[in-house]
This record gives sequence, structure tokens and C-alpha cells, in this order.
Amino acid sequence: MSAMSNYLEDALVNFVLRNNPDTFVSPGTVIYVGLIKYYDASVVEAGTLTQEVSGNGYARQNVTDWDDPSGGGATQNTGAITFPTATGDWNGVSGVIISDHATAGNVLLHGSLTTFRDVKNGDVFKFNAGDLDVTFA
Repeated sequence: MSAMSNYLEDALVNFVLRNNPDTFVSPGTVIYVGLIKYYDASVVEAGTLTQEVSGNGYARQNVTDWDDPSGGGATQNTGAITFPTATGDWNGVSGVIISDHATAGNVLLHGSLTTFRDVKNGDVFKFNAGDLDVTFA
């Protein structure tokens, strides 16, 4: 995953190049990972989350464990990211977001999954440690 949302791109330009630190407040450890059905980069890029999974036990997951980048602007999750057991079909999951809020907020980063996953009632969606890679390039 390496695509920044329009929100994050604008905030960083203002923060870094326009010396306007008030335009971006770091979310700190309040980072949530969410899942997108039928991922469309252009829609998610604009912060529109009409295709985020919802209902049937779904909830974004707070992730605080990211490894220290060793250069190249890359990091990955150091612990498993486990979503609640689906209490009904979530249908196709093909994308992922990183957001600054558990239910609303701003999309910070987004990307497609390597493999589409059809999550059915009783399934558990999980990223193992090291499976969610983020690169700023």
C-alpha cells in the first residue's frame, strides 16, 4: 500500500512546504485499518468510503505496532491485525485503508490487496505480522 489520500497529500504539502503546521495534526497512535469492497483507487483517494465493509460484525482495527523504517520510507505491521468474526457475509474485500478514526475521520493511505478475499459468515479476516506493507515513495 502506498497511495496517499488527497487529504494527506494536501496536509503534508501545507505542513512541509508552506510552513503551516496547523493544517495537519498527527494522529499519533490513533491509526485504524479498514477494509474496502470492490476497491476503486479514484473513489478512495477522494476520501469517499461508500465501499467500506459495514455491518455483520465489521469494525476498523486500531494498529499501534509498526516496525522502525530501515530506509526507503517503508514500514509494516509488527503484530497481527485481526478483524472480528464476520456475523454475516462481508462479500468481496479487495482494498485496505489507514484512517485517523475508528468510524469516520480521514483516510490517510489506501491500496489494493494482492488477493481478493470473499469473506463469508463465520470467517475471520487477518493480516499476519509483516503482511501490511506501507511505503512512502
